[in-house]
Amino acid sequence: MKMWIVLVLVALAAGASAQSCSCDSMKWATCDGNPCKCYVMVGDQMKQTLDCSALIPKCFLMKAEMYRAKKGLDTRTIGGKPVETAFVDNDGIYDPECENDGKFKAKQCNNTEECWCVNSAGVRRTDKGDKNLKCEKLVETYWVRLQLTHKPMNGKMDESKMTAAIADAINKRYGNFNKDLVKKVEYDEDARMIVVDVMKPKGDRKNDLTQMAYYMEKDVKVLPLFKNQDKFEPVVNGQKVEMENILVYYVDEEAPTFTMKHLTGGIIAVIVVVVLAVVAGLLLLFFFRRRQSQKYNKAQQREMDPM
Repeated sequence: MKMWIVLVLVALAAGASAQSCSCDSMKWATCDGNPCKCYVMVGDQMKQTLDCSALIPKCFLMKAEMYRAKKGLDTRTIGGKPVETAFVDNDGIYDPECENDGKFKAKQCNNTEECWCVNSAGVRRTDKGDKNLKCEKLVETYWVRLQLTHKPMNGKMDESKMTAAIADAINKRYGNFNKDLVKKVEYDEDARMIVVDVMKPKGDRKNDLTQMAYYMEKDVKVLPLFKNQDKFEPVVNGQKVEMENILVYYVDEEAPTFTMKHLTGGIIAVIVVVVLAVVAGLLLLFFFRRRQSQKYNKAQQREMDPM
């Protein structure tokens, strides 16, 4: 009888240990062992060890997403600038090169011959080039603007209460994120739009804004990356504010270096048309003046000819 009791207790202890060995900040993680160790697959036979006590670095998350997409595994169900130098991610997900600590390498090529430079959020900040492209350093993103829209709600929402609720929800949802970095929250009730400016001092390398922003993007646009599938839903006046869209603007410590090559075909076409119109106008003016001059010369010649 005692033997059975011992076996039951051992089984319960093993079960409790197995339940506690999990990764709350990464739903695709595999965890085992004592002490508990977790990893996520980022390539064939490639395991990335994770620190599940914090948000997972964005570079590791993107590599895991790319790997799962290539393998046909589940990854996603759906596929105003604060300053002039702000920009958005127009390229989407790619297979990044990561440093050992989870930071992005300054130059990314997505396993192709085409390369570009990125910021600390892994977002392209230069034109694309070949393998000889030089990216001197990884430029830090110190300011992100989160432009959110929410679903219709009952009753009026007070802006001050919305501001407090947003900062509190970010803190609780994203690894005790520092609420002091949420510098400003603006709310347009008619447009159901919330604009959140999250900023750290230039030179600060302790706080990472981009991890929080990426987790929030997944919460709003796709499915949460957390094991717990609750979404980012601040509570105002006892109501959950359910988000339906998000746009993230990035502001780096140094301005991006996009050139004409970054412009879309439509914008380039407009510029070409304007230039051609100006050239055509100048040519017309030249020939008109030339013709007037010829008429004037002929008239003077007739006046000088003897009758």
